[in-house]
Amino acid sequence: MRNFIKSINIKHILIILFLLFIFIFLSALSYVQAVSNDIADNVFRLHVIANSDTSEDQALKYKVRDGLLKYVNKITQNCTSKQEMIELIQLHQIELQQIAESIIKDNGYQYPIKIKIGNFSFPTKNYGDISLPAGNYDALRVEIGEASGQNWWCVMFPPLCFVDVTSGIVPNESKEIMKDNMSDESYSIISDDNTEINFKFSIIELFQKLKIANM
Repeated sequence: MRNFIKSINIKHILIILFLLFIFIFLSALSYVQAVSNDIADNVFRLHVIANSDTSEDQALKYKVRDGLLKYVNKITQNCTSKQEMIELIQLHQIELQQIAESIIKDNGYQYPIKIKIGNFSFPTKNYGDISLPAGNYDALRVEIGEASGQNWWCVMFPPLCFVDVTSGIVPNESKEIMKDNMSDESYSIISDDNTEINFKFSIIELFQKLKIANM
């Protein structure tokens, strides 16, 4: 009888532990989705892919990047939201295509260019003292030629494309735009550096990587 009671108690404990695990998992999943969506909903990125990994193709990639960013900064300098920037990029997509094609031709190449706006998978990326977790983000994607070379990423909104990563500092103006467009929790995840925040960031990373791996 005593053994029977013990077995029942053990089963109850196991059931409680299992339900507790499910609750924690679902809570963590809900938290990750909320924060990840909030960050992604307020970030617009640039993704440039070189034709190949040769030094010549990589150098061409940076020339295309610089030419596009110069034009984008000119037409979007007064943007205050991600949606406003996307609308301007869509409005001027033909001009961006022409700029990229002109740069490639002027450098003696005949590579085709594909420029499109969509939602793409990105790895973790640090921009000075701002860190964006891995996940899916809306972006302007630029494919040069076969697009089989190394990628180059940056954030066009908020403007982080010219952040000096060696200094480890993002301009206050860019941070203010982030603060204005994100929840306090989301902003702390990408900008603060303490044990609690690092743990939360790791949890987001884990769930996002599992999600990407299963896509």
